[in-house]
Amino acid sequence: MVYFIGAGPGDPELITLKGMKIIQACDVVIYAGSLVNKEILKYAKPKAEVYDSATMNLDEIIGLIVKSHKDGKDVARIHTGDPAIYGAIHEQIVRLEKENIDYEIIPGVSSFLAAASVLKKELTIPEITQTVIITRIGGRTVVPKEQELKDLSRHGATMAIFLSVQEIDRVVSELKKGYQENTPVAVVYKATWEDQLIVKGTLNDISQKVKSKGINKTAMILVGDFLKDIKTYSKLYDKEFSHSFRKKEDL
Repeated sequence: MVYFIGAGPGDPELITLKGMKIIQACDVVIYAGSLVNKEILKYAKPKAEVYDSATMNLDEIIGLIVKSHKDGKDVARIHTGDPAIYGAIHEQIVRLEKENIDYEIIPGVSSFLAAASVLKKELTIPEITQTVIITRIGGRTVVPKEQELKDLSRHGATMAIFLSVQEIDRVVSELKKGYQENTPVAVVYKATWEDQLIVKGTLNDISQKVKSKGINKTAMILVGDFLKDIKTYSKLYDKEFSHSFRKKEDL
């Protein structure tokens, strides 16, 4: 069996309990060393074979998995955040299915959620935004034309932008096509890591602030009015609001 495991954003305690237990039980651990906190490896059993996939290509990774499978060994394939978001697991899954190797995906805490937590913000505020757009800027990885930032920004929704801080000037330029220039932006470098860094600003000044901190990778860009000081609230706990689990109070 092969287990794709989301390691979470960085803090090794943010892996799921199920993910940790599977790592503890597997004979082989293959982790994305360029992004996964190596502290996660402390969960591996002492005699486990541990491989860093940062310098491996797809054929090498699959070859290692196939060999381990033939040897009767379970494999923990560890990805950063949640494997379903920019995890490049699709091509691995296709190859495993061709090899008739069973697999399971264990979700993890994505970095955009970790960034919201360290900012102490809710991404979906009633009357402000009820939509979260997860995206990235195009580059060597092609983004469909209708999904470019300039078009997505016209929705005014909360936006979580991965893998793009190295192009912060271009990101800001495209976002200004839809958002107001005073729209707040937060850039969170290595959310939940010990060297985490938070930079706050608006579309007018975030680029300069980010560059002054030397941030050019491993950062989440969050954009939207949810970052403002907001005074509107959900009806969920409003005493004048009833739902299937609670009656409204007589006032």
